[in-house]
Formats: sequence, structure tokens, C-alpha cells
Amino acid sequence: MSSSVRLTQIASYIPEGRVDTRDRGKRFDYGDDFLEGKLGTTSLAAKAPDEQASDLCVKAARALEGQGGMIEGVGVVIVCTQTPDHHGIPHTSAVVHAKLGLPDNCACFDISLGCSGYVYGLSVAISFMQAHGIQRGLFFTSDPYSVIIDPADQATSLLFGDAATVSLLEAGQGGWEVRDVLFGTQGKGGAAINNREGKLAMNGRDVFNFAMLTVPKQISALLARQELTLDAVDRVVLHQGSRYIVDKLRERLKLPEEKVPVHLSGIGNTVSSAIPLTLEAVLKSHQDQRILISGFGVGLSYATALLERCS
Repeated sequence: MSSSVRLTQIASYIPEGRVDTRDRGKRFDYGDDFLEGKLGTTSLAAKAPDEQASDLCVKAARALEGQGGMIEGVGVVIVCTQTPDHHGIPHTSAVVHAKLGLPDNCACFDISLGCSGYVYGLSVAISFMQAHGIQRGLFFTSDPYSVIIDPADQATSLLFGDAATVSLLEAGQGGWEVRDVLFGTQGKGGAAINNREGKLAMNGRDVFNFAMLTVPKQISALLARQELTLDAVDRVVLHQGSRYIVDKLRERLKLPEEKVPVHLSGIGNTVSSAIPLTLEAVLKSHQDQRILISGFGVGLSYATALLERCS
């Protein structure tokens, strides 16, 4: 989906609060070796009790401004969240719009997607901007799953952290172009990650098997469509479901560790924010030219995109 609208900057907000998963892990007989080696962290980022998804978005936007990113002239605000303010009424993007003091001639809408949400949302945002001649847009991810986590649940209480990101999208030169995207859904497997009576439930084995079967094939299909191999890609940024799942996908793809970053320590799995948080760190520390991003999870949904740096 080559376009003149580019990803020019990513900023984030990670709450200062932390949940020590070593304490939680004791009830399941999990030690530091398991928490670090399999999950990737011994603590999870946790929002303040009075913070909502929109508050995390606003703080990410302020971080963007602090890095020189401009929010003046924004024509669209999109928020990807499954844990919206006020149960989704009004939509969180409208709440963010108000808190940022943006003008009335600004489109706002939410996207309800989880772990594949960044890839989907990036494609939707760019396509929407191109279709309507919008020069600048803000795409947020904010999923404070702590509000739906049961601290006594073995499958979820040690995994999920809170964070938000904002991606600045602008028409013009420079930045990163989304060259191609592939999407996939296995709705019949949706029960593997669901919200039962207000609390998250997950079958980790089903999610793992789903990722192993779908993600490598989709990555290969996208590269084949672009007549590329993994050797031509500088970095592969995967959804940070856990250290174990990232490592196993990397092994399946036969890639070295330095090519597949793990960004979980002190944060946890931040759902739709996991890819942009990792991508933000990569863009600050490397001069990559080509990056693959791949998200997978809730739905069950998966999506992969190829990003290329523009001169």
C-alpha cells in the first residue's frame, strides 16, 4: 500500500506504577528464571487507579510534543483500544480530542482490536488520510488491561502491562512508508482470548499454536509478494506476547537474536501498544532501512506489514 502518507514519529507513555510479578508468581510456584526466561519480565507497568485509556493517550501525545512532534493541524485522531473510557460511550478518540483541545474539523474514531491492532490501525489510518486528503494524523494505541485482569489468574496476571503510544502520520517526504500489508483472521479460535464477565481469560497453549502456524507463513507470503527474503529485512518486530513466544517465532524464522528485539522487561505485554513501543526503541537506536512488523492474538487475528525508510 505505497502512499505519500508516512509514519514520521512514535512517542509513548509508560506509567510509573509497577506490579511485582515475583510476588504474584509465588502462588503458582514460578521463580525468577521462569518470569524472566519465559515471560520476559518480573514486573508489569501499571496505570494509576484514576487513569483511563484516554489519559494514557494524552500523556503519549505530550511526550510526542516534547520530542518536537506537532499536533497542530491534525485532521484525524484514531484510538485502538479494547478497554475504552466509559465502556466506549463516547468513543475514546473523542475524549482524547477534547483533552488535547483539537479543532472541530477533526475526524475521530476508535478501532477495537487487540494484539494485531497496530498493524491494522496503521493501514486504516494511512488509507483514511489518503482518501480524504488529510495531511497530519494521530494514531493512538492504549489498552490498560489491568482493569480486566484477575490477579489470581495464572494465565494472565503475570503477562499484561499498561502503556499507550502515539504514531504521528504525515503527508510528504521522509519517515517510514508502509509498502505492503497482509491480514488474517481465525474467528473460530476466538475463545482462546476472551473477556468473561469483565475478566480476561486466555488459553496460552492455543494462542501459542496459533502464532506458530500463522505468523511465519504470513511473513513468508508478504516477502514473496514483494520479491524479498528475510535477508533483505533489517529488523523483525513481533508482538511482544511473551519472551517465549517471541523466541520461538524467531527460531522458526531462523533469525539471529539481534534481528528480533524483545522489549518486555519492566513493562509486560501491552497488547496493541507492544509493537509501537518496540518499534519506537528500534527507530531510536538503529538506522534500519526495512522493518517487518507482525501482530497476532485476540480474534484470533494476525497482520504483518513491511515498512521502508523514505529519503
